[in-house]
Amino acid sequence: MRLILCGFGVVGQSLAKLLESRSEDLYARFGLKPRIVGVFDTKGSAVESAGLDLSKLINVKKKYGTIKKYSSSKNNLSGVDLIKSLDADVLVETTASNYKDAEPGMTHITEAMKHGLHVISVNKGPLALAFPSLMELAIYNQVLLRFSGTVGGGTPILDYAKNSLLGERIVSFEGILNGTTNYILTNMTNGMSFKDALNDAKQKGYVEADESLDLDGLDAAAKLVILANWVMELKVTMPDIKRTGIRNVSADDIKNAAKKNCAVKLIASCNKELIVSPREISLDDPLCVNGTLNAISFTSEHSGTQTIIGRGAGGIETASSIIRDLLDIRQEISKI
Repeated sequence: MRLILCGFGVVGQSLAKLLESRSEDLYARFGLKPRIVGVFDTKGSAVESAGLDLSKLINVKKKYGTIKKYSSSKNNLSGVDLIKSLDADVLVETTASNYKDAEPGMTHITEAMKHGLHVISVNKGPLALAFPSLMELAIYNQVLLRFSGTVGGGTPILDYAKNSLLGERIVSFEGILNGTTNYILTNMTNGMSFKDALNDAKQKGYVEADESLDLDGLDAAAKLVILANWVMELKVTMPDIKRTGIRNVSADDIKNAAKKNCAVKLIASCNKELIVSPREISLDDPLCVNGTLNAISFTSEHSGTQTIIGRGAGGIETASSIIRDLLDIRQEISKI
């Protein structure tokens, strides 16, 4: 299986390391032999039709801050150039999420589909802004679009809702979908001010470069859009979400919640309306997890409410979701 990788940041590099360390295991267990034939980052590209040397690729990126120095030829190609010129099966889109116009990820995904490539995206931007139309484009071009790493990172939240509850009708769900805000609110519950809790989260590398993505609930809203479309089969995008972030959560709010045996959490919910906002949650509620954990409860017609808890982010965790999607695509292709 030949892959084009758009973006070579934390997730892209983690994927390369994972593919290298698990190459024998993936082939022995699943007959899967992925080869990355082209990669691009913001400064350049690397191409090798027989498959790039992943160790060399990682070392070049570490040494020069770009993969452009991997070789002297074909090192100035854009993501679209790679999609148009290379013989590949799957595009893996890992560029940064952008909730204004979803670029460059949107163009990469649509071009790949038009050229008959299956797509795996961990970039939430295109899905948050255009989920229904991207699914239609995938069907029209007879390709698969997979995105399990966009919600929950390595925790298979989307797979659980779609497959483990197969045959059930999910009527609503709610959860903590952003680990950064959960970490900040946990620290505030433990006595820190909002400012100190935010600085602590920044020092640990939890906060996005654009902090509004976390603090204003944009990241949680994007994940809510993806869940609502995939799990509930709603046709919604970001403007359909009622969104309030955590910037105005005060020490008094935290103390008042504690008096009621509750904690303040940023909750994304789908129940008649789609809402992201801080809410008081009982300490006894399975959703009331701390630190950077994510948790989501699905309520179904006959099975009641079930909660899945796990780590929501991290390079290696998200990279593992890409391999999960690769295996899913391979399995779907084999049915044809």
